Amino acid sequence: MRIQKTEARERKWEYLKEATGESTVSGALDAAADYYLKMRGETTAQPNGRVPELIRRADQEGSLTAAEIAEILDVDELPLEYQSTWTVGE
Repeated sequence: MRIQKTEARERKWEYLKEATGESTVSGALDAAADYYLKMRGETTAQPNGRVPELIRRADQEGSLTAAEIAEILDVDELPLEYQSTWTVGE
């Protein structure tokens, strides 16, 4: 498969390499495609998406904590962890 290069595409590919930590355009595109499929769902490759799950849980439970949201959206391509700290009187 050939993808026509444009200046805008080349910039996006460089930004995508930076964002994914991949050293090649093909690796960055693979990571981005995997992430999109996992978030979107409703495909043969990924029937259950994370975003629909997040919306469904919020609708069922009324609200979710930041930790619960992070747990749902955490995937290998873009790990997500919630940490909370607070202090009183310091």
